[in-house]
Amino acid sequence: MKKTILQGAIIVVLFGSAFFALSRIDWMKIFKVQQVTDQTEEKLGDLFWDVFEKSGKEVKDVHVVNAIDSIITNICEANDIDRKKLKPHVLASDEINAFALPNGHLVINTALILESGHQDELAGVIAHELAHIQLNHVMKKLVKEIGLSVLISMTTGSNGAETIKESARMLSSSAFDRKMEKDADMKAVEYLVNAKVNPEKFAEFLYKFVEGEQENLALLTWISTHPDSKSRAEYIIEQSKQQTESYNSIISDGLWKRLQERVRP
Repeated sequence: MKKTILQGAIIVVLFGSAFFALSRIDWMKIFKVQQVTDQTEEKLGDLFWDVFEKSGKEVKDVHVVNAIDSIITNICEANDIDRKKLKPHVLASDEINAFALPNGHLVINTALILESGHQDELAGVIAHELAHIQLNHVMKKLVKEIGLSVLISMTTGSNGAETIKESARMLSSSAFDRKMEKDADMKAVEYLVNAKVNPEKFAEFLYKFVEGEQENLALLTWISTHPDSKSRAEYIIEQSKQQTESYNSIISDGLWKRLQERVRP
């Protein structure tokens, strides 16, 4: 009996030691999984952006580009985000939308700029999308819904152009899971507070699009891909109440008015 107990104890110790040793090994480094993922993300970002660039018209107006850059750069500098890794684009589109693509691509539609009643509302949406990028939500969503092997095959030319288009449009028109959305909201509030931007304006933007209160819900792509706008607005406001910062808009009222005028059809 004692011998059996001793043998069992030895097995447990050996198993525990082996598990501990294996857990200390950097398997990602050994199999170069992270390297492959990084290379895949970079190529996917270019492929997906190419889809939108060809199907739409990128706004190159210097006033528009500079205004959007001011918002993004201010948020990045206040939150230690590497601005150089971000690739913002403004697309002429009547869909009220903004979305993130792999490798730091951030697409902002002109309709979103026009629908925002205040520059801080737009800053809130941008902060939310930046959070998706920084939290690596884009690649996590792609790997979960499409699979890493399929994504890699896209970058090697093994999948057709139609598959690439469908995957790119999936990112622009379907929601992240609820946890990712809430994490992005909370991170956006943090980003805004650090940048001295009032996060309650972001909540006000969400309140405007509570289902049934807008006529053109079909065009509100950003809201349809970010559901539960009312409850999200409520917890954003609740989170904002815990802050005691004084706020200032990143761009002036005059620059904001000029931005909207420049993107108006």
